[in-house]
Amino acid sequence: MTHNKLHIPGPVEVSQKTFQAMTQPMVGHRSQDFQDLYARIQPSLKTLFGTQQNVFLSTSSAWGVMEGSIRNLVQKKVLNCMCGAFSDKWLDVSQRCGKQAEGLQVEWGSPVLPDLIDQRLSTGMFDALTLVHNETSTGVLNPLADIAALKIKYPDVMFIVDTVSSFSVVDIPFDRLGIDVLLTGSQKALAMPPGLALFTVSPAALERASTTADRGYYFDFLEFQANGSKNMTPSTPSISHLYALESKLEDIFDEGLQARFDRHARLSQRTRDWAANQGFELFCEAGYESRALTCINNGAKEGGRVVDLSVLQKRVREAGIIIDGGYGKIKGKTFRLSNMGDETDQSMSHLYQVLDTALEGL
Repeated sequence: MTHNKLHIPGPVEVSQKTFQAMTQPMVGHRSQDFQDLYARIQPSLKTLFGTQQNVFLSTSSAWGVMEGSIRNLVQKKVLNCMCGAFSDKWLDVSQRCGKQAEGLQVEWGSPVLPDLIDQRLSTGMFDALTLVHNETSTGVLNPLADIAALKIKYPDVMFIVDTVSSFSVVDIPFDRLGIDVLLTGSQKALAMPPGLALFTVSPAALERASTTADRGYYFDFLEFQANGSKNMTPSTPSISHLYALESKLEDIFDEGLQARFDRHARLSQRTRDWAANQGFELFCEAGYESRALTCINNGAKEGGRVVDLSVLQKRVREAGIIIDGGYGKIKGKTFRLSNMGDETDQSMSHLYQVLDTALEGL
């Protein structure tokens, strides 16, 4: 089968080394072999998460842990920060879980700023907050460190952060930031197949969960903690994903964390420069640009070049590359170019060359 290179915001391209790791022989998920595998990857995971806490592994998409966080931690009311398709969805998830919830909505393309959050938390109505760090639909990187600083002022509010498309792209030191749940997925910058969620939880969040009724079983934080302490998972995991994760952690630490962060910063800047040189404008507000992908305006708002996106995507695909044509209410009026995962200066240069050719006459 002909393979088209993925430059979409996820799933991203997966290396042959990672795929090969998934073919290792199966072991029992309650065996010593599995416990050894789980234990081997914990030190690297803790370093990557910036935590001394256990890092839990869930066979699910990150949305499973996002819902689980709501069910484990919200007893009074949750404030859902909303700035794009994925953060907006968290309000719906909260309500479907039967929780009292309120959306803090900002215009798509803009970040959620600490002052806005402070105003709502100061009411004393909320015991939890959700934030999507990097809003994939709009290409906005929210100011996590500034928002997390509010935790000092509101220690009883559980801060739940989705880092699905920012994890391993930028430094996110969980313990130092003082947040309560940090969650991510395998299919974005970790450059693995979809199907694995990773998360860590603060002691305060575990304490809150212990007093929360109806938190369910599959995503019960206390079950993850009890099993994690024995290097196991609460239910049968995708063991092949863990072998892939072990391989990917080797790649990450061989490169070096700072080198990885610098690479993502450099490649995202190159993509923004390419867009400007082609006469496009970005969809996101200046100063809050994602380092994992670039969301390019193509008629979603005034300004910049506009092209026939269907023709552009068709031409690019004929050259062996797939790009994304926008998401949610800005689908067809933006396009997104991913630089996360294993992308290099060489691979991104090839993308720009293909795009330059495809744009001729548009």
